[in-house]
Amino acid sequence: MAEPMRDPSFWVLTALAPEPRHGYGVIREVDRLSGGQVTLQAGTLYAALDRLTALGLIEADHEETVDGRPRRYYRLTSDGAAALDAETERRRAAVAAATAQLSARRRLGLNLGAS
Repeated sequence: MAEPMRDPSFWVLTALAPEPRHGYGVIREVDRLSGGQVTLQAGTLYAALDRLTALGLIEADHEETVDGRPRRYYRLTSDGAAALDAETERRRAAVAAATAQLSARRRLGLNLGAS
């Protein structure tokens, strides 16, 4: 079984799943997808992009210059899509286990907010 993915990597891969994006586009998409619960800082983002590129999970798609500044776009690779799919299933199983345990607690008449 693969090691669980770090949250920044999960969110970057998720943001890149439908289409290539540049760094700031990834930050905005992660914010949107997470309902504002996850805010990637530039340092975290670029470290994740470098790590994911080295692992072959993403790759540079193209570059453009906007207002004199280079903008590199990244895209998900086939290996990246497979890794995201596996991590999504791992997280889904974890949520199902927690949901089942909370349901058992409710059946026992225990308050969810009680210590």
